[in-house]
Amino acid sequence: MAVASAASGSIFCKQLLFCLLVLILSCDACQKISLQVPSHLQAETLVGKVNLKECFQSASLILSSDPDFRILEDGSIYTTHDLILSSERKSFSIFPSDSQSQEQKKIEIVLDVRGKKVPKKRHTKDTVLKRSKRRWAPIPCSLMENSLGPFPQHVQQVQSDAAQNYTIFYSISGPGVDKEPFNLFYIDKDTGDIFCTRSIDREQYEQFPLYAYATTADGYAPEYPLPLLFKVEDDNDNAPYFENKVTIFNVPENCRTGTSVGQVTAIDLDEPDTLHTRLKYKILQQIPDHPKHFSIHPDTGVITTTTPLLDRENCDTYKLIMEVRDMGGQPFGLFNTGTITISLDDENDNPPYFTETSYFAEVEENRIDVEILRMAVHDQDLPNTPHSKAVYQILQGNENGNFKISTDPNTNEAVLCVVKPLNYEVNRQVVLQIGVLNEAQFTKAANSKTPTMCTTTVTVKIKDSDEGPECQPPVKVVQSKDGLPAGEELRGYKALDPETLSGEGLRYKKIGDEDNWFEINEHTGDLRTIKVLDRESKFVKNDQYNVSVVAMDTDGRSCTGTLVVLLEDNNDHPPQIEKEVTICQNAKDYAVLKPVDPDGPENGPPFQFFLDNSANKLWNLETKDGKTAILHQRQVLDYNYYTVPIIIKDRHGLHARHMLTVRVCDCTTPSDCKMKVKNVRDVKPSNVILGRWAILAMVLGSALLLCILFTCFCVTAKRTVKKCFPDVAQQNLIVSNTEGPGEEVMEANIRLPTQTSNICDTSMSVGTLGGQGVKTQQSFEMVKGGYTLDSNKGGGHQTLESVKGAGQGVTDAGRYTYTDWHSFTQPRLGEESIRGHTLIKN
Repeated sequence: MAVASAASGSIFCKQLLFCLLVLILSCDACQKISLQVPSHLQAETLVGKVNLKECFQSASLILSSDPDFRILEDGSIYTTHDLILSSERKSFSIFPSDSQSQEQKKIEIVLDVRGKKVPKKRHTKDTVLKRSKRRWAPIPCSLMENSLGPFPQHVQQVQSDAAQNYTIFYSISGPGVDKEPFNLFYIDKDTGDIFCTRSIDREQYEQFPLYAYATTADGYAPEYPLPLLFKVEDDNDNAPYFENKVTIFNVPENCRTGTSVGQVTAIDLDEPDTLHTRLKYKILQQIPDHPKHFSIHPDTGVITTTTPLLDRENCDTYKLIMEVRDMGGQPFGLFNTGTITISLDDENDNPPYFTETSYFAEVEENRIDVEILRMAVHDQDLPNTPHSKAVYQILQGNENGNFKISTDPNTNEAVLCVVKPLNYEVNRQVVLQIGVLNEAQFTKAANSKTPTMCTTTVTVKIKDSDEGPECQPPVKVVQSKDGLPAGEELRGYKALDPETLSGEGLRYKKIGDEDNWFEINEHTGDLRTIKVLDRESKFVKNDQYNVSVVAMDTDGRSCTGTLVVLLEDNNDHPPQIEKEVTICQNAKDYAVLKPVDPDGPENGPPFQFFLDNSANKLWNLETKDGKTAILHQRQVLDYNYYTVPIIIKDRHGLHARHMLTVRVCDCTTPSDCKMKVKNVRDVKPSNVILGRWAILAMVLGSALLLCILFTCFCVTAKRTVKKCFPDVAQQNLIVSNTEGPGEEVMEANIRLPTQTSNICDTSMSVGTLGGQGVKTQQSFEMVKGGYTLDSNKGGGHQTLESVKGAGQGVTDAGRYTYTDWHSFTQPRLGEESIRGHTLIKN
């Protein structure tokens, strides 16, 4: 299969009707050249082209043997007028010659006229067609973008070698045929000519990959599908344009020469890496245009500064009119323009300065928190930024801290205030030196020095006023000994009248005394103690006790001061420990003692620990580090409560004896111990101490007993009454100390007295003795040398007669002497006293 290609016409003329494919059939291209042409040729039609440089290097004259054709210097063959070729083949010759060497060559041109094909069928007895890859190969072809036509425009021709023997039909497929864009290309099925129907935009379609097919009339494909690639040649039809419509760059003022401002970029839609997209940048105009501050690199588009004289205070914004042009910046290249805005960032290159060189103000003495002056400043830097916001300082004249200066955030003015009272009697005028800076540090401008601080002076006149007393200093300290008794005097707080510089006529009053330790002298302000001063009081902080005092003049004006009483520590408190500790036998067999001394460190540890001699048998005390001690058991003790006497001394020997209760318990931690005292015997104290109420009960009991005995003695001595008493055997005197019920008194044991006439007139009820539910009333009559004892009820364990004994004869039945009564009652009264004493101790 043969493929003929026709070159495109001139780009500038753009009037080429169609292209012819050139076929070189002979081996020697300089002797015979075959061209295939249609039967009808219009005038000025390109028939073909001969490569004259390969045939003749220096052809100065080219002649044609046929006047119907003319040959140009580049070898192009054109028709001179319309031609109709009737025969299938026409030939003529061209003669290139060199006028200097007189050399001439002959090249024969053969024109093959394309006509209609006669279908030739392939018979079954014919040899099977063989596919040949030798001539069925693609030839590169290109299409011009934005071609002006005329359309349809011939693009290329494909042919199969099988067409020499059989009728071949051609077809194509791919983008531009049966895919988007549809119907852009079509092929003549008989001749294999491919045509384009309309112009093409390369920016939309860069190339078209197609496939060509060759088939016989019965559908047989003697060739493989032929891939065809139609590339669209770029036309410079797109002007470059800036990527951003609005471009703003920022650069600091006073920057160095060559500082990069920014880079502009442009886009060209034409084919990359060609002359159509080779862009050049240029600054057409700078606004304002003088002086020139910027330049641009023509290839990269980077804008840089050309001078260090950019000053925002003179001009804060520049505009650059930019141009971008393709074709390497050639005049015939396409171009576009854009505007670039360059804003200058402010630098703190202008110091603030006061609008006046000096200022004057007045203020009354003792006024505080009052504004006395405002000062304005001017700054050329950008407003409301750290480069222009003012910071004011008082450089001189404010050594006492009477003034404060600040900045008004709204007006940027300096506001001078008095924050500490001024005293007219001390100073009648103050001169201040004020300086001003910016919040941001100064930067050095081009060709200038670094800015410095601007200063001004302010003269403040102090006006006199009648003022009240002054409490200076506001806090005074006096020293006192710890434990100072009541009634002692201390020097108090003294105030002064600033007009007279004396304290005469002032009255003092105490307004703060937490524990009411002092009373104040109204005229002198001195203090007198009304309590003993105690450094260890909860109202004393860091050995200091504060007393607040107010001093008033006759007009009621006052001032307040504080008197600090600094108490010197006195060793008046011995070390103290907790009253009870617990030893858990399951965890440890000892207890740690940590004494606390309310006195200061000078009168505190190291401590000394001692055990009483009575506790050495069970306990051992070991001093640890002068601050703690460890109490050990000498042997394993029962679970119980123990009282251990311990003596603890401080470093100066002040001591106290403590009765420490130690609880030995079956536990792991003290909180787990649940042991309680069940009865008195469970506790084993080392000694017993009676309380005052127990001692008082014993004294009163003894006194009552003595009174009873003394009364009995007196009555017996004065009167002697005849004792009339029934039979002793019939009387029962019950003495019982038991709490159980007494014996029942049966009627058989009761005998009424037989000698009732001898009963004495004087009687005394001495009490009720007996058991539970049984009362025994005894009445006796005192007679001369004896008494009568009657028992009406009850039964007893012992009678008076039994005490007297069987060996003593009774001279008179029913009569007993005082000695008998005393022998019977005294032992029982003593027994009751002993039992009561025992109960009191328990």
